[in-house]
Amino acid sequence: MESAFAIIAEPNRRAILSLLASSERSVGDIERRLRMPQPSVSKHLRVLRDSGLVESRVEAQRRVYRVRPEPLLEVDAWLAQFRRFWSRRVDALERHLDRMDRLPRAKKGKKR
Repeated sequence: MESAFAIIAEPNRRAILSLLASSERSVGDIERRLRMPQPSVSKHLRVLRDSGLVESRVEAQRRVYRVRPEPLLEVDAWLAQFRRFWSRRVDALERHLDRMDRLPRAKKGKKR
């Protein structure tokens, strides 16, 4: 079985996952939103489903897909080592914005 990294390396699969991250979607909805042909969407969904990254259920005449977050834990675990870099930068930005809020505001219309 391919790793989650290999599966999400393909841009169309990442686009489908991103779309499904916000809500469940039917194949037709994915086609319309991503402007992809149905055979292509079905091919990528099959790979995502076989890898366990998405699951589907039948709803009337359509199949609805949603993300399964568990297989993404592999990616999350790998990214954890890099979060400290992001956290420091976000913390620094927050401190900078706090300092900016405490500075006196320039009067409106005043020329510099």
